[in-house]
Amino acid sequence: MPRPHTHDPGLSWLSPMWSCRRFREPMSQESDVQERPESREEDDRKVRRREKNRVAAQRSRKKQTQKADKLHEEYESLEQENTSLKREIGKLTDEMKHLSEVLKDHEKICPLLHCTMNFVTIPRPDALASCLPR
Repeated sequence: MPRPHTHDPGLSWLSPMWSCRRFREPMSQESDVQERPESREEDDRKVRRREKNRVAAQRSRKKQTQKADKLHEEYESLEQENTSLKREIGKLTDEMKHLSEVLKDHEKICPLLHCTMNFVTIPRPDALASCLPR
């Protein structure tokens, strides 16, 4: 039989003989006055340990929540940066298309491309000057 959980509302079937603190151990029918001092010290230690554990669990959950919040902020920041970079890529792509068209139009009228000496490694300054925008 699995150990029942104390917070489970479906445990109404458990007999009152079963303790909430100690599973599978019958509750003492004697009064608390007859309880041994070691048992009280044990209970006090358990209470302190549970309190300490509860505080540690709260701290851990808070730390986990802060980490999740930080990751979410970082995610949003990266999404914004990604959107901005995509916009920049679009602008640069449009500029590249425009400059490619300008180059094609220029190639039609460029005297350097039509020159029979276009394989010369040293360009002529006068020919280059005629191709450059004024």
